[in-house]
Amino acid sequence: MARICTIRGTQVRVGGRIHRSGLAKKKGGIGRHVTKVVKRTISPNLQTKRIWVPEFGRYVKLKLSCRALKTITKNGALNTFKKAGLI
Repeated sequence: MARICTIRGTQVRVGGRIHRSGLAKKKGGIGRHVTKVVKRTISPNLQTKRIWVPEFGRYVKLKLSCRALKTITKNGALNTFKKAGLI
């Protein structure tokens, strides 16, 4: 399954991890040097949750990011689903 949030569309991003060597100048060295930049993936914090929707009278199972969970708590399930285009 794809690692994508159903509400916000948050997905895996690609970034860079900078590798440095050497001792910092303030610690008595000649400074830190960039030796290489390595690709890495940054995954969203996804949770599979059952959300109770009182208007439907049933649970809906979704794969959500924690930010989307916070939005559902604040605005309510039905309003959030409408805004996301799920209904």
